[in-house]
Parts: sequence; C-alpha cells; structure tokens
Amino acid sequence: MSVFGTYSRYYDLLYRDKDYAGEADYVHRLIRRHRPGACSILDLGCGTGRHAMLLAEKGYEVVGVDRSEEMLTVANTHLASLEPHPASPLFHLGDIRTVRLNRTFDTVVSLFHVISYQNSNADLQAAFATVRKHLAPGGVFIFDCWYGPAVLTDRPAVRVKRLEDEEIVVTRIVEPVMHANDNLVDTHYQVLIRDKATGAVEELHETHHMRYLFRPEIELLLDGAGMKIIAAAEWMTGREPGYDTWGVCYVAG
Repeated sequence: MSVFGTYSRYYDLLYRDKDYAGEADYVHRLIRRHRPGACSILDLGCGTGRHAMLLAEKGYEVVGVDRSEEMLTVANTHLASLEPHPASPLFHLGDIRTVRLNRTFDTVVSLFHVISYQNSNADLQAAFATVRKHLAPGGVFIFDCWYGPAVLTDRPAVRVKRLEDEEIVVTRIVEPVMHANDNLVDTHYQVLIRDKATGAVEELHETHHMRYLFRPEIELLLDGAGMKIIAAAEWMTGREPGYDTWGVCYVAG
C-alpha cells in the first residue's frame, strides 16, 4: 500500500469536522441556480466519496472518479454501510487528466481543491479537457481552488492538528515550502497515529504539491476548453474574492 493509501485510512478522521453536508447543500444551490433541472453529476477527484453520497441523497445520479484505489475502497465501504438507495453513486478508478467515461453529465464538480493538485499548465489543460468532454450542452462545471492573491498575502504557515476517536489519536503536522516562480506550495505532512490500546505509534510522511491560481489564468484555461466563468465567489460564503480569500469557488460553462 502506498503512503497515500495508508493515509486514506485516517482521512475521514482528520476531516470529520469538515462540513460535508453544508458543502453539499452549497453545491446543490449552485446547481439549481445555474443549471435548473440537472439530474446527473460527475465528481472528479471524489476521494472517500462523502460529497458524492450526500449529493446522491438529493436525487442526483452521481459518478465519482479518483486515482487512489485506497480512497475508493473507503468510499465503497461507506456506501456498503448505508441503506440501499436507487440513486447511490458509482465510483471509478481514474485520473482526472485522462479518464473518459464515454458519456456526458449535466454537472461536473471537482471539490476540496482537486484542481490545485494539477500542478503544471499541461495538467490543468488536461483536467479541463476532461471536464469539457463529459459536460452535456448547457451543463456547468463547479470547482474550487487555492486563490493566488490570498496565498501571497496570507502566506502558508506551519500548522498542527490533533484528533482522536475510540481507537487512535492522530497528530498531523504541516510544513509548507513556497515556490514563487512555479505558483506552487509544497505541503509536507507528518502524521503520527497512536494506538490507544497498545501505545504503538505509526508515522507517515507525504508531500502534497498545491498550485495556487489567479482569475486571468483560469479564464485562459477555461477558454482553451471552450468554457467561460459564469460566477466566482468565496467558497461557502458567496463573498467576492479578495486578498483574504484562500478558497474560491468557480462556476463555468
């Protein structure tokens, strides 16, 4: 199992305070505003499937794609624990830069900064081409990303997060390194997992390379894929993006 695969076992614990239900409601409202009558959603970079399942509960047909087999194992385990539902999401293994499902959707979403994981211009162009390939006529693309003006104003700093459940205590230390000429931040993670029963400690290390983006380059990337920005706002609040807006949500079509 890869380091990221091992990390996926603790992913939901680390993000258990994340308001997935509120975020699914936010995305649902955006869809209803910009694509009334939408019935199907493609979730690119679905991770452990929390958003996909909540959106499926709202009546959408949801298909999730992620390149981590371990993340999808967690997603399918969650799905198996739920009551059977005719609109339960389907999950596929695939890279958002290259996956082709040979069908289109009313809405494509890519949430929790998945677009910022596309580090190079070529990666971004390929991901946006995937969106265009799967977007039905009149459909909308909803995504969020790290917003350049805020990243440069409020620089990334060392952060520590501690969480626990009945079995384990998880401590995650994040140390960022900025690469100004590449518009990238290397976020180095050290994750310590202590077993409460035995006291044994497992230590994981990984690095996430995050691309921060500016509106003009997003406009250029969308234009190259035959799309344009319909709306842009701070994630969840709807405020106009500014120097204090780390996460911006875009609606394109």
